[in-house]
Amino acid sequence: MNVSYVRLPQVHDTRKQGLISPLIEIARAKGRVAYLGAGQNRWPAAHLSDVALLYKLAVERGQPGARYNAVAEEGITTRAIAEALGRRLKLPVVSLTGDEAAAHFGWMTMFAGVDMPASSAITREKLGWNPVGPGLIADLENL
Repeated sequence: MNVSYVRLPQVHDTRKQGLISPLIEIARAKGRVAYLGAGQNRWPAAHLSDVALLYKLAVERGQPGARYNAVAEEGITTRAIAEALGRRLKLPVVSLTGDEAAAHFGWMTMFAGVDMPASSAITREKLGWNPVGPGLIADLENL
């Protein structure tokens, strides 16, 4: 059996955006879009069509036991994400302290300040994967 693993980032299109979809719901409910601290923590992302292609390539060309990163964008800051959401949702964007985070983010607090940069350099080399889909910010601007 040929089994390989694909590590997923914020998989996005204009309908759903990984962990960002719950942030949109929270922003609408709270009337503001927030990020933690300076908002410099990074989240990797890839368009849904690029991720689908990666799965296809992993099935066709993958090595048994290999791990592949489905990362088109290595790390978009949570501040950039919040600012894009603020523009699209027409809501104010604010920075929160760690003490304010739980009241705003609820169950998403554990993700709000996490820095998760990731690279797909090895994946691209091994499978010839070349993501071409729209970037995360572009999709957020077109929700």
